[in-house]
Amino acid sequence: MRILVTGGAGFVGSNLAIRLVRDGHNVIVADDFSSGRWSNLCAFGGDVLTVDVAGDATEPPGLDRFDVIFHQASITDTTVVDQRKMMHNNVEGFRQILGLAQRCRSRVIWASSASIYGRGQAPMVETQATEPLNVYAYSKLAMERLAERWRPRLAEPIIGLRYFNVYGPGEDHKGKFASMVHQLAVQMRQGKRPRIFTAGQQRRDFVHVDDVVQANIHAMTAGESGIFNVGSGRGDSFNQVVAELNRVLGTDLPPEYFENPYSFTQDWTQADLTRSRAVLKYEPKYDLADGIAAYHASGMLGVRG
Repeated sequence: MRILVTGGAGFVGSNLAIRLVRDGHNVIVADDFSSGRWSNLCAFGGDVLTVDVAGDATEPPGLDRFDVIFHQASITDTTVVDQRKMMHNNVEGFRQILGLAQRCRSRVIWASSASIYGRGQAPMVETQATEPLNVYAYSKLAMERLAERWRPRLAEPIIGLRYFNVYGPGEDHKGKFASMVHQLAVQMRQGKRPRIFTAGQQRRDFVHVDDVVQANIHAMTAGESGIFNVGSGRGDSFNQVVAELNRVLGTDLPPEYFENPYSFTQDWTQADLTRSRAVLKYEPKYDLADGIAAYHASGMLGVRG
């Protein structure tokens, strides 16, 4: 199939684009390279368009005739306080993509976020109330509502995937916005004690990027539209992350605890995968131990690009 991957120079987008080419598809990556990295695409054999979908009032050349659009592009920096920048980039960029999908009669598979659950009850199910804690999370909620309004206009299903805490190869360019798995590994490789919030019992659903790619691939053949959780289905503590990192790195560095300075962090995230399993046939392959081991085996765990 002819496939567009927006944000294809980013973390999830590049892993997805490379996999799609390997599967035999004709893949075009679109990215403005404001936060993605060119080196993520060295193993990608398809075409690359340098475009700003959200900023262009008219459709850039080359964006036409797609069977599937994977929309991975967005601002993911949760510390951005410029509401207009966040909303324009994420929501208006998505509106452009939906218009393209309508013209091309494309299936749309796009990246939402578990951040919209806020501090809601875990395990988190897609039907529970949303409680965004910052403008990034709200922008994803606005995108979900926009997708629902556009659904009757589209010839093919539109599928939103609520990513939980994604980690794995290809994220090092994100710096302080990379996963805690990567950030703690960077510290530990330098011989430093890993710094985590007191007392390390906060729980996150850490999902390996290969499982996220798997969910996107399964969404290509799903029979219905909707919103679906993409996680490991587990809630692991920061203390557990440190223990697994010590194991694979061969270190013995105890955590250094400090008070959480942020008001918008989530204390416990965990995906309920009932709906994803039933509709997408999604089944995560990695638990935290196996995922960190695979990350380490890639040679990229805690390595700065």
